[in-house]
Amino acid sequence: MIYRGCQFPEHLYYDVERDVWVRFEGEIAVLGMTDVAQTRCGKLAAINFRPVGKKVSQGKPLATIESAKWVGPFPAPFSCEIVETNEAGFAEDILLANKDPYATGWLVKVRPLDLDGEGSHLVTGEEAFHKYKQKIEALKINCFRCVG
Repeated sequence: MIYRGCQFPEHLYYDVERDVWVRFEGEIAVLGMTDVAQTRCGKLAAINFRPVGKKVSQGKPLATIESAKWVGPFPAPFSCEIVETNEAGFAEDILLANKDPYATGWLVKVRPLDLDGEGSHLVTGEEAFHKYKQKIEALKINCFRCVG
């Protein structure tokens, strides 16, 4: 689904408030920034990842993202333990999340610690698309991707 250039793959879950997408792979969750988030940030300049093995509470940073116009956290959508980061991918191409936020631009893989207790806010499909349409309208966003 696409709205004003912003893409929302239907198979993913979204934490709309934190602009994080989630793809579950068994007991592991792959997390990344949404198309809206990468557009609002602009071209990424650096990412500082928390270490593998670190347990992070819901809402706390899994990484710190820097761009030309913004520095801020990449927040955990639920309490989790970091099992892998995409640090090597971003070392090769810092614009991965700007070019392909839902595939090669993933940020971290985590093991959820209390998904039953903290995952009820995650939305998917039409519900996610409807919530993002409202957010896009309110913030007057038109998504774009970096190509180089």
